Amino acid sequence: APTNEDGATSFIAGGYYGQYVDLDGNFKTEYDMVKKYRVMAMHPEVDSAIEDIIQEAIVTDQNDSPVQIELSNLEVSDSVKNLIRTEFDYIKRLIGFDTKAHEMFRTWYIDGRLFYHKVIDLNQPDRGITETRNIDALKIKLVREYNRGLPEPNLKNPRTTYSSKQPQVFGQASAQMPARVVEYFLYNKKGLNYMGMGGMNSMGNNQTVRIARDSVVYITSGLVDGNNGNVLSYLNKASKALNQLRWMEDAIVIYRMARAPERRLFYIDVGNLPKAKAEQYLKDTMARYRTKITYDQNTGEIRDSKKFMSMLEDYWLPRREGGRGTQVETLPGGQNLGELEDLKYFQEKLYRALNVPYSRVDSGDGMQLGDDGSVSRDEIKFAKFVGRMRKKFSYLFTDILKTQLVLKGVVSPKEFDAMREHITYNFIYDNHYHEMSKMEMMTQKMQLASMAEPYLGKYFSVYQ
Repeated sequence: APTNEDGATSFIAGGYYGQYVDLDGNFKTEYDMVKKYRVMAMHPEVDSAIEDIIQEAIVTDQNDSPVQIELSNLEVSDSVKNLIRTEFDYIKRLIGFDTKAHEMFRTWYIDGRLFYHKVIDLNQPDRGITETRNIDALKIKLVREYNRGLPEPNLKNPRTTYSSKQPQVFGQASAQMPARVVEYFLYNKKGLNYMGMGGMNSMGNNQTVRIARDSVVYITSGLVDGNNGNVLSYLNKASKALNQLRWMEDAIVIYRMARAPERRLFYIDVGNLPKAKAEQYLKDTMARYRTKITYDQNTGEIRDSKKFMSMLEDYWLPRREGGRGTQVETLPGGQNLGELEDLKYFQEKLYRALNVPYSRVDSGDGMQLGDDGSVSRDEIKFAKFVGRMRKKFSYLFTDILKTQLVLKGVVSPKEFDAMREHITYNFIYDNHYHEMSKMEMMTQKMQLASMAEPYLGKYFSVYQ
């Protein structure tokens, strides 16, 4: 079977030779991955980076739609192009893209996959798609089943027999029948972790239903785990950096709470008292001289709570006879509490893992749009990264547009497959650094043209 990049769970069924796949474990793994990505997106730094990415990919405007279809490279009649544009506008209104584009792109970016159910009227299919419904990625899974037939007999050796215990090819002329590929979606309203192998064999018992492949729009991030074939989110590689940042933040908070206050060290002279009496004398001295002022933020009251003692305040140590007697010292607090270089390192590492330029996050550096003639390399990489994501996300329109045009009788499935490569989508671009680089190139071309103008007709042709 060819290598698939859609994250579908594939297994072989039927015939003498069968392959067992732990579908239950596969579903649970994908379920846990999606939930982990959603928890990561709730972190403030990750949420800020996601918003920067979405604002670059989906640019909303009061007058224009975020995306328009481009048919200049499509070699069909103008009437067909007008029909395609009309149906594309209908699709955008159907899924509410102009108003919900930000939420749709965010869901796809975080989960790494996006599902939409295409609803049609079976009595009047020529009406096209009547409704689209978003399906939670935690409740649906694409499955690819290979039904392999029996091996053909070896005509050169009719006495050859086949055994299911020996999965091998018998002779040069022996061959397997072509495998029949069946693709469908499994849906369970309780989640992927309730599907498993039981959902394959007794779907009626655990409320797992089978949905036709063409009924659902399924787009992925394009990132696939090479070990198990699961679709990954763009947040996957930032998981370690985020955990390290959390640990560092917690460690800094704990360290500052423990080291920030200046505490006193009391050495109490207990003379030659026995151990038990010495400890009791120490406790009595602590209770006599210790004061703990508390503030109630609800009532505004200030009171002395002597029955509570915090180990962050003072230390009380007994001292035997022969020492220097009772003594009080002060332990200094932390001296390097203002240093956050290690925390900034992990923040920068997190943003780099998310492909967001760290210069956008650092509040000390403003966004410069002047005529310095330089464009950050990170900004160029970021613009290309956003462009690649737009191409992946555009499959949402292509899939729904194909279904709509085929149902309306505008084109056949084969005709649309031939037209697919020539249909593109123009998103509104808002990357100022990308625009600056284009302006800089245009400026240099104009300067070169002005320098070559005195030599036109002498060394250069006017048509060159």
